[in-house]
Amino acid sequence: RDKPVTFSDWRKLLDRKDIQAVFIATPCDLHVEMAIAALKAGKHVYCEKPVGITPESIRELVKVAKNSKTVFQAGQQRRSEPRLRATIARIHEGVAGKVIYVKAQRHNSGDLAHDGSSADWFFFPNRSGDLITENSVHNLDVCNWAINSYPERATGFGGNIMYVNDPPGRTNMDGYTLSYEYQNGVKLAFTQVAFHPGKMACAWQHTLVYGTLGAVDLDTATFYPHNDGEPRVLAEREERAPRDRHIADFYECIRTGKKPVADIIAGASGALTSVLGREAIYRKKILTWKELGVDFL
Repeated sequence: RDKPVTFSDWRKLLDRKDIQAVFIATPCDLHVEMAIAALKAGKHVYCEKPVGITPESIRELVKVAKNSKTVFQAGQQRRSEPRLRATIARIHEGVAGKVIYVKAQRHNSGDLAHDGSSADWFFFPNRSGDLITENSVHNLDVCNWAINSYPERATGFGGNIMYVNDPPGRTNMDGYTLSYEYQNGVKLAFTQVAFHPGKMACAWQHTLVYGTLGAVDLDTATFYPHNDGEPRVLAEREERAPRDRHIADFYECIRTGKKPVADIIAGASGALTSVLGREAIYRKKILTWKELGVDFL
């Protein structure tokens, strides 16, 4: 509608003085390079998740973003869901007592389209960061947020289980299971599959937070007390799309100078949590946050 100008070299866009803010919605392996260049050019940046796919590149982006005077909003859009924000606030206030365990999942009914526009990069971890980093960074960010800590170590198993070599040459996983232990002692059990029948029970995304006083279903904002007490809803559902709210928050931060709901630390910690799980599976070992080289958050 607005006849946007196009470029064969994205760097030339950053040279334009009339452009104040950029959205980075490219294949994941380009996020860090583009975000750093945009920040150094004095642009406000909305960077889609994950903010990066390697610890080394994320470290560099964190350094630049922390020293930038412009806004950096990570595309962790669940941070802008009003009901989720209200529910996690209640958890942090102690509605479920001390948080001790979280069970979460992301179970899709199908793989990404094998002949779609993203097929040339999505199925290759050197470009996407693998399924966990491209997809479940959203879910793991919510777990970090609810647990109010970062993982200390992780271990797990996974691979190309159902869609074997489909599309040809793929090297990413289509299913895995992970166990995380957090710095504050909380345990997280997380699974993801790309072959969960849509009409079967327990499809799609679920996050259950267990505490000493009961458990909270984050997806329904419902608290279930121990000893068969009556459940109660902690927050009402909001119909507006979270991505719309997230973009609105980005604009508001530019206008008013307030802190983004998903700043560089939220973006980096979510991405690094997914990378920790990915590398634990790849290396077939219990992998620590420290071994991953994370000492910069």
